[in-house]
Amino acid sequence: MKKKLTTKQVVATGIGAAVFLVLFKFVAIPTGIPNTQVNVAQSWLSLLALIFGPAVGFLTAFIGHSLNDAISYGSVWWSWVLADGLYGFILAAGLRPFHLLRGRLTAVKVIVFNLGQMIANALAWGLVAPSLDIFFYREPALKVFLQGGVSTVINVLSTALIGTTLLYLFTRNNLAEASLKKED
Repeated sequence: MKKKLTTKQVVATGIGAAVFLVLFKFVAIPTGIPNTQVNVAQSWLSLLALIFGPAVGFLTAFIGHSLNDAISYGSVWWSWVLADGLYGFILAAGLRPFHLLRGRLTAVKVIVFNLGQMIANALAWGLVAPSLDIFFYREPALKVFLQGGVSTVINVLSTALIGTTLLYLFTRNNLAEASLKKED
């Protein structure tokens, strides 16, 4: 049976991709390694993927990253666009069983989130992006694995800091809303 995106997921993807694009384009700090920067868009993507699921995680990154590349560089670097989308998909699919957004954000949930994002980042940036760079663009292996390694470390650290903060704020807000009662 085919599973279609809900209206909520389509809207989340559109808004998520727009926010991702703005964060990716305007809130980035260069690292000194070509085409590699500290970016808060990854943390935004992590939260969105956990809230709305793997398909929204993939599509948000795929659309947002594609638009950024097209606007910024005049062409799309598909290997990194696909890696970004896969990060969103892998994170959401891998962490879905843990229900990280239900209830309080405990220390165990923070650890699970960060282990999950480390694995998703390592797969996306340490393996998929460099491998596709070599396959699609015939880039030198040493160069792309250096970029992928730096990106993995940067994304793990920034997502640990910013992503965990976003999760905390989201769960705190959800607890406040859940405790509201309708007056008669």
